[in-house]
Amino acid sequence: MSDHTNLNHTMKGLAPEGIPVRTDDIFGKAFGFTRADEAIEAGIYPYFKPISEQHGGTVKVDGRKMIITGSNDYLGLTQDPRLEKAATAVFDRYGTSCTGSRYLTGTLELHEELERRLAGFFRDEAALTFSTGFLGMLAVLSALTGRQDILYLDRENHASLYDGARLSFGTLRKYRHNDLDDLERLLARDAGKAGGRMIVTDGVFSMSGHIADLPEIVELARRYGARVVVDDAHATGVLGESGRGTPEHFGLEDEVDLVIGTFSKSFASVGGFVTGPRSVINYVKHHGRPFIFTAALPAMQVAVALQALEIMETEPEHRERLARNAEQLREGISALGFDTLGSQTQIVPVLIGPDELTVMFWKGLWEAGIFTTPALPPGVPAGQSIIRTSVNANHTPEQIGRLLEAFAAVGNGLGVIG
Repeated sequence: MSDHTNLNHTMKGLAPEGIPVRTDDIFGKAFGFTRADEAIEAGIYPYFKPISEQHGGTVKVDGRKMIITGSNDYLGLTQDPRLEKAATAVFDRYGTSCTGSRYLTGTLELHEELERRLAGFFRDEAALTFSTGFLGMLAVLSALTGRQDILYLDRENHASLYDGARLSFGTLRKYRHNDLDDLERLLARDAGKAGGRMIVTDGVFSMSGHIADLPEIVELARRYGARVVVDDAHATGVLGESGRGTPEHFGLEDEVDLVIGTFSKSFASVGGFVTGPRSVINYVKHHGRPFIFTAALPAMQVAVALQALEIMETEPEHRERLARNAEQLREGISALGFDTLGSQTQIVPVLIGPDELTVMFWKGLWEAGIFTTPALPPGVPAGQSIIRTSVNANHTPEQIGRLLEAFAAVGNGLGVIG
């Protein structure tokens, strides 16, 4: 679908609301954007589907029970009664909101308790929490990166890391995904220049399910005098013997300078955090503008994260069940003949290719009672659109089996496999 004709038509005459528009109107692009409405009208719009209920591996949409895949509730804790109890228990003490920034009137004892617990869990000196994980990325990278500093980011890093780099005054370098030769080429080219260096990578990449080659990244960091920052949003609670993520998975916890994470996945809450040396965390606390000028995380979400952390520390069975489910999904999808792009984790992309075919594939799954979403450009490279699947600890083997049956039927029907 093209917006070009609609944009030209709109800008020559009237906006949809009947308001005259100048040819240089900054709203022109918005008045000309019709793709979403056209997709909705055609019944092929896969986003913003309102869920009325959710229970473990299933949800209810438009009165229909569906198996959900693609959710980030990795440990399946969002309906755990202990988290629900923790959320309601704090209302009498704190009410519904902090209504102020942490810097001024919004710091609660609960915030500091969670930060102490996180620092202990990750075996770091200190931690700082944020109202969202995205905001945490912005605060950390923008606070620490000065005009002469250089950031090196994997091309498949999450958008929040790129926005944090752009918000800073430093120079951004992109290296090819998990291509450490390319990273070394960039580091060597910058050797001798003024300023500091920081390599920033996802631990688990959100679209491919790949694990970063952290051992080689650490080795390059040592060789070229760079710091290492890992965004472990999709690995915390999942990887490592104790769930401490990618650094623990590789036995490199002492070699990673900062771990940035989120509460919106394994923690079954919302918010974000960073852990690391006390002096660095304190600097971000006093220089991270997105942190200083944002209202504090509400007590309910902090209490939920605290309870989830307790479960992570004491109940490894959730992580073990997730690992079994992920293996069943990866092996099952591959056995059907699909390309999973080398996924190593609970995130299992299914390569379809052309955008139109991918949307048709999504529609077939939706009609079969499978709630999932396609990833299209620019989220993925052109011609490499995927169906992004993932499992959580609450999916049953039977539910994963039904998902695989649906993938087989739709894949054969559209000629993607078979």
